[in-house]
Amino acid sequence: MDQANAFESPTTMRLHRAEYLAAFAVSVGLFVAHADRVRWLPAVLLFVYIDVIGYLPGAVAYRRTPGGRISKNYYRAYNLMHSALTQGLVAGVWIWAWGAEWALLAIPIHLCADRGIFGNFLKPLALPFEPVPDQRFAELTARLFPRGTRGGNPARTPESAT
Repeated sequence: MDQANAFESPTTMRLHRAEYLAAFAVSVGLFVAHADRVRWLPAVLLFVYIDVIGYLPGAVAYRRTPGGRISKNYYRAYNLMHSALTQGLVAGVWIWAWGAEWALLAIPIHLCADRGIFGNFLKPLALPFEPVPDQRFAELTARLFPRGTRGGNPARTPESAT
């Protein structure tokens, strides 16, 4: 993906997810290493509130609505709550109000697990709320990134090289 092509190849998506898995591992490692100093109630609340506000309302609406057509506000709530910018602000306010603490690692653990383990990034408004393969994107991916290719310039075809 680049600024002119806002999509990822299967390989770059795997690499992107791997970066989040590494951050997830570091966050979990720090959390476990300091588990004796974690305030568990705030940690659990910081972990679950992201989905209670950002995911569950949209997921329920999506499943209850014929055809899954729901308000784009559910997408916006998801994207707002699953944004590292929003959660960084939450962590900053928390530190200002109550001080730094190990329970705050619940935030990067949640975001990095969503992206690294589950592959859930921010939700595009043009796609269904829950992951459903888009045939057009599958066709584009197959054309641009055929199995067995090793990269190169997909815009440069053998015909254009002559």
